[in-house]
Amino acid sequence: MNPTITLPATVGASCVPASNERQTAKVIRITDGDTIVVEIDGQEFPLRYIGVDTPESGDIGGSDATEFNRSLVEGKTVTLIKDSSEVDRYDRLLRYVFVGDVFVNNELVRTGYASSGSWPPDTACDAQFANTYQTAKANMVGLWVPTKTAKPYIPPTPTLNTNKSGIVSGSEGGSSSASSCPNGCTEPPSGCVIKGNINSEGVKIFHVPGGGSYDVTKITPSKGERWFCTEAEAVANGWRKAKN
Repeated sequence: MNPTITLPATVGASCVPASNERQTAKVIRITDGDTIVVEIDGQEFPLRYIGVDTPESGDIGGSDATEFNRSLVEGKTVTLIKDSSEVDRYDRLLRYVFVGDVFVNNELVRTGYASSGSWPPDTACDAQFANTYQTAKANMVGLWVPTKTAKPYIPPTPTLNTNKSGIVSGSEGGSSSASSCPNGCTEPPSGCVIKGNINSEGVKIFHVPGGGSYDVTKITPSKGERWFCTEAEAVANGWRKAKN
């Protein structure tokens, strides 16, 4: 470790802990938009960028984020700075990363290829990334380029019939219950459009039409992700609502 490596005077870098030690490494492989593999003293380590989150590989925007990350750091020597944690629960190094005069974590958010997030205790740059994220969305850059607006979710309502005796019954053999996914569906019934996503940290987050990440979120059932008809169903199965 070398605490004397001078960081560039670049946008967003002032939040990085000034007293924390710095380390140089070579990027030898790109895993996805927010994860790389670096070589330090001849040994390889997986590394996760602190405070940002990009779409998973295979999800909408995932390949774009991966390729942009590749263009920034692949094969290059980078400077690494720790916040509080050494590694995450997957044993990946957690670091702020600089290449030349570019603060990679912030650049991914600034260009619209990543969203900001907070994963305590590594929170030194949370406010910086959150501000950068809001600016990127307002300017509609990267993944935030407008797409066709999804139709708002309207729960299906059964057709009711009245027989000669005045008894009301549902149109489907007397049933009046709407479509539902009480345990989550891999193939949603018509009208069930709530997306139960699992992010790279294993956190279950559901997205509703009109939400900031709804259009770029893809559901992959093989990963345990599911569709739901109501927010109550999603919450009951362990998902929490997206903040944006």
